[in-house]
Amino acid sequence: MRLSSIPIPVLTIGLLILSNVFMTFAWYGHLKFKSLPLALAILASWGIALFEYVLMVPANRYGYGYFNAAQLKTIQEVITLSIFMVFSVLYLGEPLRWNHLTGFAFIAAGAYFVFHEF
Repeated sequence: MRLSSIPIPVLTIGLLILSNVFMTFAWYGHLKFKSLPLALAILASWGIALFEYVLMVPANRYGYGYFNAAQLKTIQEVITLSIFMVFSVLYLGEPLRWNHLTGFAFIAAGAYFVFHEF
C-alpha cells in the first residue's frame, strides 16, 4: 500500500498516534526506573524521541493543507492526552481520578471550538 493511497486524515492521525506513543515513553517511561542515572535516562529518552520525530514531522507535513496548523496541534494534544491516560494507568499504575477526566474533558471541549467556525 502506498502512502498516497491513504486518506490524508487517516494518515495524519495514524502517524500522530504512533508518534505520541513514542513521545509518551520518551518523556515518562523512565519514571519507573528511578535508580537509572539521569544521564542514561536522558540518552534513552532522546533515542526514543528520535522515532517520535520520524513520525511527527511527516504527520504534520502530510496533514498541513488539509488541516490548518491550529487543528494539527489540537489533534496532537487530544491524542497525547488520550495516550497519556492509558499509559498512566497501565504502565505507571496511577489511578485516573475524576478531576483528571474533567480537566481532559475541558481540553477536548476546547478542541471542538478549534474545528468549528462561528
